[in-house]
Amino acid sequence: MATVRDTTYDLLRDLGMTTVFGNPGSTEEPFLQEFPADFHYVLALHEASAVGMADGYAQATGRPAHINLHTAPGTGNGMGNLVTAWHNKTPLIVTAGQQTREMLLLEPRLTNRRAAELTQPYVKWAYEPVRAQDIPAALLRAYATAVQPPAGPVFLSLPLDD
Repeated sequence: MATVRDTTYDLLRDLGMTTVFGNPGSTEEPFLQEFPADFHYVLALHEASAVGMADGYAQATGRPAHINLHTAPGTGNGMGNLVTAWHNKTPLIVTAGQQTREMLLLEPRLTNRRAAELTQPYVKWAYEPVRAQDIPAALLRAYATAVQPPAGPVFLSLPLDD
């Protein structure tokens, strides 16, 4: 039986999104562990650079780009260039790690307390899936929303244990 992770990577392949930009932290490790050989990870030295590179890549290719950021601090660091992507009407799928679900109530250091609100109003849609199995459907909706005219960035918060 396919895992949520396997299904998500298959969906990203089907969508032609095998290039991922980012500056990872601990909440993104499960996504990057055993990263598929047919994917390309573009490592940035700062989250703002990751968003800027993805913006340029999406504009140059005419296709949406995927950026994976580190929870609230990383998302905050990328916000300036996310605002630029919003004004550029660039289709970006921004994912960010989140603390494990069982720890969200305790709000440890790397918790994004209002993940779906942090990027507002500079995304067309923001969401944190309620269940791990909702991630592929949320990713598909994010893609559809990002490319629908007028194009623009979208945001998904993905808990570490999903």
